[in-house]
Amino acid sequence: MQTEDFGSFNELAEALLLDAALENIPYGFCVWSPQFRLVMWNKHYRDIYGFSESDIVRGMTLEDVVALSANLGNHPDLSPVAFYENYTSELLNNRSGLRTKSQEVVHGGRTIETAHVYSAAIGWVITHEDITDEIARTEVVQKRKLELERQNIRLDAAVNNISQGLCMFDPKGRLVICNQPYAKIYNLPERMLKPGTQLEDILGHLFDVGMEAGGTRDEYIAWRREVISKGEYGKNIHELSGRTIMMQHHPMKDGGWVSTHEDITEQRQNEARIQHLARHDALTDLPNRIEFLEQMTKTEASIKRGEMAAVLYIDLDHFKAVNDTLGHAVGDELLKQASARLWGTTRESDVLARLGGDEFSLLIRPIESPEDAARVADRIIKAIAAPFLIAGQQIEVGASVGIAVAPNDGDKTDTLMKNADLALYKAKSEGRSTYHFFESGMDAALQQRRSIEAGLRLALQKQELRLVYQPLLGIAQNRVTCVEALLRWDHEDRTISPVEFIPIAEETGLIVPIGEWVLRQACLTAATWPGDVRVAVNLSPIQFKNRDLVGLVRSALADAKIPATRLELEITESLLLADNEQTLKALHDLRAMGVRISMDDFGTGYSSLSYLRSFPFDKIKIDRSFMRDLTTRGDSLAIIKAVIGLGQSLGMSTTAEGVETEEQFDMVRAQGCDEVQGYLFSPPIAASALANLLHAEAESAMPKQKKAS
Repeated sequence: MQTEDFGSFNELAEALLLDAALENIPYGFCVWSPQFRLVMWNKHYRDIYGFSESDIVRGMTLEDVVALSANLGNHPDLSPVAFYENYTSELLNNRSGLRTKSQEVVHGGRTIETAHVYSAAIGWVITHEDITDEIARTEVVQKRKLELERQNIRLDAAVNNISQGLCMFDPKGRLVICNQPYAKIYNLPERMLKPGTQLEDILGHLFDVGMEAGGTRDEYIAWRREVISKGEYGKNIHELSGRTIMMQHHPMKDGGWVSTHEDITEQRQNEARIQHLARHDALTDLPNRIEFLEQMTKTEASIKRGEMAAVLYIDLDHFKAVNDTLGHAVGDELLKQASARLWGTTRESDVLARLGGDEFSLLIRPIESPEDAARVADRIIKAIAAPFLIAGQQIEVGASVGIAVAPNDGDKTDTLMKNADLALYKAKSEGRSTYHFFESGMDAALQQRRSIEAGLRLALQKQELRLVYQPLLGIAQNRVTCVEALLRWDHEDRTISPVEFIPIAEETGLIVPIGEWVLRQACLTAATWPGDVRVAVNLSPIQFKNRDLVGLVRSALADAKIPATRLELEITESLLLADNEQTLKALHDLRAMGVRISMDDFGTGYSSLSYLRSFPFDKIKIDRSFMRDLTTRGDSLAIIKAVIGLGQSLGMSTTAEGVETEEQFDMVRAQGCDEVQGYLFSPPIAASALANLLHAEAESAMPKQKKAS
């Protein structure tokens, strides 16, 4: 290494110190003047390229050095001329003061990483590091790079090449050098940046302007003294002016140290956000299942000490219908609004979570009695029952709630969650929009439900399903004008009621293949009947999700060879819960074919009159619930009278369900009802018995048939 005489002893001493430092850094170092002449270099530079000590001299041109380097087998993929042109172009393009890195291949196939930075006063300061054996981002590489940074801190600080704040202190705790990022992070005044400033003076200033380090000023300074005295690595995170700063203390062999300072405010905010997202639902921002179960587990200890707590399982009623008919965007907004209402029913100590889909759970702790949980459940049901206004549409859903109370219903998280879920099933089976406490034996009921679901999946394959038929009497015609096809399931030596298995079939989607079988079988059976007797088939709202429902109906009619006018499709008001274009189009297409559309169970839904305006039904079936009290309650008669009058004014026929007595029959006939259905005339019967009935009826008058029965 050669240097020039600086003219004074102090300058020479500093030059010798710099010379010694450069010779001891573990990578090649050189400086090229703005005219591309060699100013200084170290032994590692010569070793990397294979130069002997006499090969290069101060003032040598870059072009000569490149030619010499090529002769020694370096950068073999380029000619000396090409390499020189590329290298000089690279240097000339980097005169902004930024540090630029590149790589080249030298003799022996080794890869050298070159980093250069330009100074108008000096030229290009260039480092050359052999990275052939480097394993990216390993601990060994990181340690080596850190050591290189410690040994070359003055050069790095001079060019301010790093984004972190960095400073070096000597063994006596005096500042040797620091970079601009360090001064900027702490907004240090100029007097604190001068070499020789004591660390404790800087720390005292920082605490005076509001720095907080998780303890008092004296505690922090004592910790720094201990780390310095032990010569150990240390790390601390502190706060200043609303920013979070991480300080890392790196000891040096001579007793001094280097410290790095990094503003990690955004990093901490991102980490906090990630941690929040991991434990909260992205849609509603409520705690998710993971967070809820963790809170439940923490509650177990207080339950064992005798405190009472309750777990509420909450399910939105009819949410699936909203999601399917209005789309997921509306469904998501409904979930957000519902979660806000649910949150409004809770206390600060409660934990409300969204478990997934439309299922929520609420941990109430502590409570004095089960009645506390019942009151919360009642508030939840009332809160969700109020209409939601979303995208200009009024949507009505409900909430069913299952309640498990600790410790009576369990003192472990798994047990309480399971029992609350069982209670929810019970609440839903009792008509929804209600709450139910857990009771012993519910587990057996759930097992029964699962058994039904498993058996139902094989019911078609095993030919366990059958249809029975209940006639509808046309009052004016005094004969059977229509027959309703009703589904029965014979499974494991018993006949399972449709009330049990139809909801399960709808929830699992099995209603689609089952519904197709019912439609085709009913049409084939109707083809064997005399005259123009119609067959009525119930359609589930789930079946309308099949975009080719109209094609399916057309196919069933064609296979049975019966006209569309002999098919009557019964739908419930829930299908029209939302004004769905696809559903209404399917209904209009079916009606255009000649198929009659009937509204079943009229008066038991949400807003029946509005649905009668949305689609021109052919028939209204008055629900049997109005028939039970017909002879004892005047309001039932008034309702039936109003419905029949409404049907007549709209051009729709009416059918009264559940007619079981002559008195009921006389009353609905007097009001102008068109058809009646019930046990007074016939229960649901097998296809063969129905065929006999219809053939006999064709030969005789209806009064005689009625008398014979």
